[in-house]
Amino acid sequence: MAEDRKGGFLLDWFIARRYLSARRGGRFLSFITWISLGGVTVGVTALIVVIGVMTGMQDDLRGKILSSTAHIMVVETGQDLRMADWRPVLDTARATPGVRSASPFIFSSVSLVRNQYSRPADLYGVPVDSSLAGGTELEEMILSGFYDLEPPESGLPPILLGSGIAEMMQLFRGDTITVLAFENLQTSVMGMAPALRRFEVTGTFRTGMYDYDTKNVYVRLPDAQDLLDLAETDAVSGIGMQLDDPEDAVRVAVDIQDRLGFPYVAQSWVTQNAALFSALKLEKLAMGLILFLIVLVAAFNIVSMLVMVVADRTREIGILKSMGMTDRGILRVFVLQGAWIGIVGTVLGTLLGVLLCVLLDRYELIKIPPDVYFIERLPVSLRLRDVLTIVGASVAVAFVATIYPSIQASRLQPVDAIRHD
Repeated sequence: MAEDRKGGFLLDWFIARRYLSARRGGRFLSFITWISLGGVTVGVTALIVVIGVMTGMQDDLRGKILSSTAHIMVVETGQDLRMADWRPVLDTARATPGVRSASPFIFSSVSLVRNQYSRPADLYGVPVDSSLAGGTELEEMILSGFYDLEPPESGLPPILLGSGIAEMMQLFRGDTITVLAFENLQTSVMGMAPALRRFEVTGTFRTGMYDYDTKNVYVRLPDAQDLLDLAETDAVSGIGMQLDDPEDAVRVAVDIQDRLGFPYVAQSWVTQNAALFSALKLEKLAMGLILFLIVLVAAFNIVSMLVMVVADRTREIGILKSMGMTDRGILRVFVLQGAWIGIVGTVLGTLLGVLLCVLLDRYELIKIPPDVYFIERLPVSLRLRDVLTIVGASVAVAFVATIYPSIQASRLQPVDAIRHD
């Protein structure tokens, strides 16, 4: 019985292979078979590359955001983003399961002035004391000495600039710059004036995130408190934390919120960047659905090819049925044709798509404007789940495309088919 089934399958495949090839010689595929095969290959290639790019953008943005942003940030409501009694909050945060490190920080919008040129910037005051530091990866790099935020010989307070803003203002290590803070307005006979402090540039940092590199600057926490007149109260803006698992940020933020209660608010990086990642997720879904239409077009090519084969081989089908081939056997012949195109086209498309993704990622072939897309190159990240989903969907669509023409072929009557012109 097993040998009969094997022999029947080999016969079905032999006939299907003949129908896939050109009439003359039978060694090469027919032109319409090449068209159908190419359609599936192109569709799968496009899907894999685009999904890889969209996933890469999500992963790249996520990595860059987490490198200079706290996984969870705790602030006090109703205090103008100021927290005076922050040490108990810091202790509570560090005692929460899942929190790897926590530290206080100061945030303020300032202006950087050099000669007649000024630019807005986001100033962060971070501790350089090992007992307090560790709220972000960048803070840890400052603490380790990778980025220099040590007091210079001039006696001026040090400042660390993003590479973008340093290039725009033509600032280099050892240059001095004036920082204007509008939160600590000074009253004089001339009216209200912003607080001014001179800083010396001790280095630059680069995250690869355009928005961060052109806006963020870092100073030591005491210097930021002095600039904003917070030294007496020892107030900070909030507490930043790093977690063992950044993906667990939402749950840990809820836990911290329950421990602290009002008037404190714990926000995770997921919540703070929800709009950005929701837009990327929606864009990935939309692009995937649009490009899946290419696979559907390829499926219609398979349908049209099989219909043409049925019309062209009607007499041969009649002869096969008169010789004893069953309706089920004819059905299998045409299903095998469509399945072969779907499987081979999917395999070729997968190999080509993965190869293109590897080349794009390794050699950074495509550069993009960072001021528009936040990143400087086209990142690519392939996930096995996405590839398997594309492969499964492509093969399934190709198989479904064989159903109608296969049924039509199996219903042909031998006498009518043989008389067909």
